[in-house]
Amino acid sequence: MSNPFIAVHGDGSGTVVVEVAGEIDMSNADDFERVLGEAIPSETGEAVIDLTRVSYIDSVGLRVLYSLAYRLRTAQIALVLRAPLGSAARRLMELSGLSPVVTLDPPGERPEASEAGSG
Repeated sequence: MSNPFIAVHGDGSGTVVVEVAGEIDMSNADDFERVLGEAIPSETGEAVIDLTRVSYIDSVGLRVLYSLAYRLRTAQIALVLRAPLGSAARRLMELSGLSPVVTLDPPGERPEASEAGSG
């Protein structure tokens, strides 16, 4: 697979936004992890990883996000993962248990919670 397209920018308020597009898998996870590490300086208050345009992410890509979450938590940097409700990336984050570790944007109920209340 090819490397995902990654764009990094600040929003002027101490937040770094990393926009990712394409596929994240074992063929490019090391590069993805390196770019994330370089893109988020230690003085950042918040990091937003925008996965809106990610078409595929496998377990190795998920490991990169877990690793990033724990590294940023240790540095007291908030991490927000942006993925549309119902997208493959969002479902993977919810099913894997990553959602309690980070802030998901947009916020939403897990499918089990919405089904439980509809009876």
